[in-house]
Amino acid sequence: MKGTPAFKKKLNEALQLIRLVGYYDFLRTYIRQIEEINGFSQLHEADAALWATLHMLEDPVDAASYIVQKAQQMKDYVEGRPYYGAGEMASIEKRVGFLEELKAKSKDQNVKKKCDDLLKEWADSALMFP
Repeated sequence: MKGTPAFKKKLNEALQLIRLVGYYDFLRTYIRQIEEINGFSQLHEADAALWATLHMLEDPVDAASYIVQKAQQMKDYVEGRPYYGAGEMASIEKRVGFLEELKAKSKDQNVKKKCDDLLKEWADSALMFP
């Protein structure tokens, strides 16, 4: 992890949620480093790295699900499967599955509520873009 102390603190909050659900080994298998940048958060396949902004980490639940989604994209990339465009469905399914598992495993009512909110957003977007 590379970045400012504030970035590392926020990233650790998201990583704790990833650990809670049991996805940390999956993440570590496909993402070597998460680095703070200015600009847009994105997967950098050449380095097996996730470039992220502090703003992306403001909500630890959403950030954790985004990180899991990018790890799935990296997995698909490594395995030679499409990972953007039409291939992005696998990573979205992984993200939604993560949110469902986090909701089930967390004891924190705020985390459960945020999972509900995000799952509803994903369900609504699926209706808009079948």
